[in-house]
Amino acid sequence: MKKINVIYWISTIIFAGLIIFSAIPDALVVPDATKFMSGYLHYPDYFTRFIGIAKLLGVIAIIIPGYPGIKEWAYAGLTFDLVGAVYSQIAVNTPFFGPQGGWILMLIWIIPLVVSYIYYHKKLKASLSAQ
Repeated sequence: MKKINVIYWISTIIFAGLIIFSAIPDALVVPDATKFMSGYLHYPDYFTRFIGIAKLLGVIAIIIPGYPGIKEWAYAGLTFDLVGAVYSQIAVNTPFFGPQGGWILMLIWIIPLVVSYIYYHKKLKASLSAQ
């Protein structure tokens, strides 16, 4: 159980840090974030703040213990966000290694998400079997 908890928390903290790192500039509508989202990816201006706040709420839901239903929705929403980020960069012809790191960066961010999600379920299963 200890190994499961350690892997879960390490992957979750890494993933949460990556998402927070990208969410804060969006939520605060930093000019560089707006330039990237609106100018490069061609999303409307209002989408930048929305996606930033949604990502912050998703991270809060994943980090706070309990609330398994909300946690599932948060994992799903953040997965859609990352898949959408990869697709958006491919759609505007960003190379594998592009100006902001390319879409490989988004693929790398999916790894701690998947590990966190898998170990979240292993953690749930282990805690249920221990009762």
